[in-house]
Amino acid sequence: MEHQRSRGATPGVALSGRALSLEDLDDVAHGRARPVVDRVVLGSLGALEAAMDAARGAGAVYGATTGVGANKDVEVDEEQEEHPRAHGLRLLRSHAASLGPVEDEPTTRAALVVRLNQLLAGAHAGLGAGVSAPVLGALADAVETGALPTLHRFGGIGTSDLAPLAELGLTLVGERPWRSGSVPPAPLGAADALPLISSHALTLATASLALVRLRQLLLAGLGISALSFLALRGNPQAWAPRVHAARPHPRQPEVAAALHALVDGGPRAARLQDPFALRTVPQVLAPAFAAADALGDVLTLEASTPGENPLVSPDGVFHHGQFHAASLATALDTLRATTYGVLTLSAARLALLLRPEHTGLRAFLAAGPRGSSGLMIGEYVVQDALAELRPATAPMTAGTVSISLGLEEHASFATQGARALRQTADLAPLVLAVEALAAVRALRAAPDRLSPGAAALFGVFDEILDRDARDAPIGPDVERVVERVADLALFLRLEG
Repeated sequence: MEHQRSRGATPGVALSGRALSLEDLDDVAHGRARPVVDRVVLGSLGALEAAMDAARGAGAVYGATTGVGANKDVEVDEEQEEHPRAHGLRLLRSHAASLGPVEDEPTTRAALVVRLNQLLAGAHAGLGAGVSAPVLGALADAVETGALPTLHRFGGIGTSDLAPLAELGLTLVGERPWRSGSVPPAPLGAADALPLISSHALTLATASLALVRLRQLLLAGLGISALSFLALRGNPQAWAPRVHAARPHPRQPEVAAALHALVDGGPRAARLQDPFALRTVPQVLAPAFAAADALGDVLTLEASTPGENPLVSPDGVFHHGQFHAASLATALDTLRATTYGVLTLSAARLALLLRPEHTGLRAFLAAGPRGSSGLMIGEYVVQDALAELRPATAPMTAGTVSISLGLEEHASFATQGARALRQTADLAPLVLAVEALAAVRALRAAPDRLSPGAAALFGVFDEILDRDARDAPIGPDVERVVERVADLALFLRLEG
């Protein structure tokens, strides 16, 4: 997608079926940018609609002239000849389970954008869904005007988001009310139903918005770990760029170099060999950054390529298994696992910051009368959050399934992986914020430990935290740090 800007206006993001960047998708989802559909590309999809019509006339087309799932060999009823929409409407109605929580507006908006971009991608690939012009136009109008359907969460297992996208289909044809806004109902084409719902659009939207947040959080974690390192008077030899260049795992040399630059000029090392929580930060952060890169590549590819089953072209119809999201599920599993390692290392640094033998400061970084608890409760909060997240680190790809009369005997469970990634993105800021609070308190108590490279980063947190460190609820301070972690200005400082 490309940004289209005019002075004083919300920037426009062109939707043409080309690469859909995560940042652009996030901007559109949260109302910071408006989608602009390439109507020329949209109009060119008429060739694929004609190809679908020709394929239906020439022989069996799964989901159009036959049932779906275990009904794949069952021809549709004769009434289809008199009422071409009947089979498609039955398919949408039966698959729109309408169960589970309702997806939030940004995720729903992102799902519609992804679904439209995938359909537009067919124009460039020369094969695609073959969805009819009225339905395509209604979807494009909904995306541009901001109209949103009600999408319930349950009904996908990583082999297409069948249930929520069936709800989208029923909304487009006028059988369901719009959640907000509206577009005129479109007549459903005879072969529209299955191609419309044969997509991971909601899963991709969920994962994409979570990944944007996690990338920011990983950068924040890098900076916060540097503050803790300084407060604990770590030995910078462990982060020396030369060490990591000698064994250059993906992203590790860059991570180590960034960390080393932040702590350069800091205090004299207190130990020859630091605890793992300090020494192994590059080794733990780098796989998470690399996993985020890998997931981003998968999401970008999935959101800008056709994968509906079947795919049609002027050369014929292709029945296939591109709906199986194994690559996506694997990338999601890897990022969740590596991010959890980043968070557990953060918890380990927090433990060090609360121990006087490591900081040379009071236990729990307490202030006030003897016996004060300081940040003691912070460890309980962090371990509670980690316990909540621990089940989400289990690989979803380990799941097994046999459904639709045993015909469909495998699934990727990428949908569940995306939801688990969203949960990770929800709780990770809390873990990092408690560490940041402890690091700032320690550096306030020992300001001579702050390095020139980390001074600006320290200031980002120092300016918002209460200076009275006597015993009080830590919630307000932690919440302020969470809000600041999500502030883009912080990450620009880090990247700079």
